[in-house]
Amino acid sequence: MRIKDRPVDGDLLSELLGPLRLRGVFRSRWTARAPWGVTGERESCALLHYVSEGTCTVELPGAEPVVLGEGELSVFPHGAGHRLGDAPGSPAVPLDSLLPGREPGLMRRVSIDGPGPPAAILCGGLHYDAAAASPLYRALPQLLVLDRAAIAGEPLLGDMLERLAGDWDGGEAGREIVALRAFELAFVLALRAALASLSESEPILRALRHPAIGAALLAVQTRFAEPWTVESLAEESGLSRSAFAAAFRDLVGEAPMRHLTARRMQEAARLLAGSTLPHSRIARRVGYQSTVGFHLAFKQWHGLTPGEFRKNADVLAGEKGFW
Repeated sequence: MRIKDRPVDGDLLSELLGPLRLRGVFRSRWTARAPWGVTGERESCALLHYVSEGTCTVELPGAEPVVLGEGELSVFPHGAGHRLGDAPGSPAVPLDSLLPGREPGLMRRVSIDGPGPPAAILCGGLHYDAAAASPLYRALPQLLVLDRAAIAGEPLLGDMLERLAGDWDGGEAGREIVALRAFELAFVLALRAALASLSESEPILRALRHPAIGAALLAVQTRFAEPWTVESLAEESGLSRSAFAAAFRDLVGEAPMRHLTARRMQEAARLLAGSTLPHSRIARRVGYQSTVGFHLAFKQWHGLTPGEFRKNADVLAGEKGFW
């Protein structure tokens, strides 16, 4: 079996996507007739656009325009600034002029009149818990596009998107929590489908499918508290030290020990924000035998001491606006 034909390890995929939990969603339903265009700045959340009728064009700075047809989905894992419109070059207005005061938990409708063909689009701003996102999540491309065939491979995703694009919000009782969890499920399913359809040239897909590097990534993701070294991770992967270090950096984009530190700091941030465990116990849980060593590593990584981070966790989480 060639590496490019090897499916992504299910355990590794679960570790990559499973911890993603949404803190809030701002959703909007758009109806627009050509010509139209909207520009949005970078957001501190993930974004998705699902075309339920017609077509639209997605443009990222420095990239070729992408045309989304009916039943197709775009996902911006890192909230990259972009432009939506009926066609490249159509006059565009700032998003803030159409959707001011965007807050999680709200749903808005936007209508843009024009003489041309109509489009209907579901937009969601998905504020996830960054402290729970895998370091691998950072390696996802700025834009993921799922065509109708990719969505058809995830029947539950297609059904969920159609429901969210309509007037379904789960009923009056518990409307917001139902919408939140529905978007969360759609988000995870979309990422899973996108990973399956990424180009073979994408480093993250090559890393996830590589038997040796995938084994090391799974070890770091699930057993981060163990006293790993480059040598022991190479042994876990079945490669020599030099071959492992070179392959890891090539596919993951950073050195193995930096990736390990990122995973430990991510888990430490999650525990500081979501528990009352003392710093000494958190240090041991993430692989540091010395509280002082943990304190120094955390401050170097996050720019704050563990105590400062815990005190300001709610502020750092942010609740910035969404599409």
